[in-house]
Amino acid sequence: MNITIGSDHGAVQLKEEVKMVLQEFEDVKVTDVGTFGTDSVDYPDIAEKVCADVVSGKADRGIVLCGTGIGISIAANKIHGIRCALCNDVYSAKKSREHNNANVLAMGGRVLGFGPAGEIVRAWMTTEFAGGRHERRVNKIMALEQKQDQK
Repeated sequence: MNITIGSDHGAVQLKEEVKMVLQEFEDVKVTDVGTFGTDSVDYPDIAEKVCADVVSGKADRGIVLCGTGIGISIAANKIHGIRCALCNDVYSAKKSREHNNANVLAMGGRVLGFGPAGEIVRAWMTTEFAGGRHERRVNKIMALEQKQDQK
């Protein structure tokens, strides 16, 4: 599985910790699109890079991080084909995959500690989409993009 990860300056340390957690999965290849330091960058630019890989198929899933996870998740969800879930706990991470087939995970570097973030990533990586009635709902979510395009 290919994962693209990116963060703004507010979550660079968390990004490095998440990359270490992703190394636990033998079949995961990680692409880091930055940022790589603490100089200020704009999180929409990072979201766009990560999500471009997901939408194009270069990455199977993406992980985006900023100070709170809020701004970067909003930016990610503006990109067609993205279902980004901001998760601050393991239960939400599991349900974002199981029920919503989230293809991008967002977290906040100033909100989560390394331990909880690692558990969230592990849960998100190992939970599969349940399909069934949830597939109908995800299809309706994705159809909202088409309705907006037609206006």
